Amino acid sequence: MEIPDLSILARQIKEWAAELGFQAAGITDIDLASSEAAFERWIESGLHGEMAYMARHGRKRTRPQRLVPGTLRVISVRMDYLPQSPRAMEANLEDPARAYISRYALGRDYHKLIRKRLQQLAKKIEAVTGPFGYRVFCDSAPVLEKPLAQKAGLGWQGKHTNLIAKKEGSWSFLGEIYTDLELPCDPPVTRSYCGSCTACLDICPTGAIIAPYKLDARRCISYLTIELPGAIPESFRRAIGNRIYGCDDCQLVCPWNRRARLTREAGFLPRHGLDKATLIELFSWSEETFLQKSEGSAIRRLGFERWLRNIAVALGNAPGTPEVIRALEQRANHPSQMVREHVGWALEQHRKQPTL
Repeated sequence: MEIPDLSILARQIKEWAAELGFQAAGITDIDLASSEAAFERWIESGLHGEMAYMARHGRKRTRPQRLVPGTLRVISVRMDYLPQSPRAMEANLEDPARAYISRYALGRDYHKLIRKRLQQLAKKIEAVTGPFGYRVFCDSAPVLEKPLAQKAGLGWQGKHTNLIAKKEGSWSFLGEIYTDLELPCDPPVTRSYCGSCTACLDICPTGAIIAPYKLDARRCISYLTIELPGAIPESFRRAIGNRIYGCDDCQLVCPWNRRARLTREAGFLPRHGLDKATLIELFSWSEETFLQKSEGSAIRRLGFERWLRNIAVALGNAPGTPEVIRALEQRANHPSQMVREHVGWALEQHRKQPTL
């Protein structure tokens, strides 16, 4: 099969991507030299905490040809996931009896959805070019997603380190196709448009954004509630509030997200009432219920033990009603030492304060 004009193919790829539900697509080369230096400094500083996988693969993350030999270009895509209005999210955060789950995790697992769409996009390309070398990714391998997206013209990394698109903001997932097709590249976004704004640094509950464009993962609530396998340091527990899975504060205050639109993907909409659930309700789940309701969700990877750990901390921050105390006491003898320790901490917080 004769390979078509690559400039025409590049335009077609973007049209197909839009048809498949992606809000943007761009193409870049694989030179990540400047990002490699910054990433390695971040790792050497230990700011990745216990996320050993961030360092495990050496330079496969920053040199795409080492991960997928023969790669010449990366097709980078972006899909919006915002499931509800900022006001609805703020109302959830302001109610200490309710559980706050990062909005990306309320619906179906984005990894599977986006990889499936990227596979469909690759098949459309293959129908035109014949067999070609490619692999699809979505937060599932050592890929430097945000620098690649910036090089592909999809946006810039904001001071909170998330990718921001001028017209759509930062409530989006990224995905990639590594390919051996030498497609023409799109112009990169070469500057940040954050200006003098420090809203994300100022709002971070734990001070995890230690400087513009620099995140200390060890302080980040997303890391503490999702990535950290052991006990949450006591110094951060009060600041976690009612956030039991991730944190969206830096995105909620970002001025660029005033332009964000609600997702058109039904799969990203809340399931099982997780956007309205109370802490007591979720803390009462059995492991079987947790596994059933987290099926097909990014929450599943947390595991039941960490789920209870996180909710125990949030209940320690909630008003000390008789119902809250009773819920905690029912888990006080849990088989997991980690759960028992966090429940004990939560009960101690209420012993220090008058019960409601």
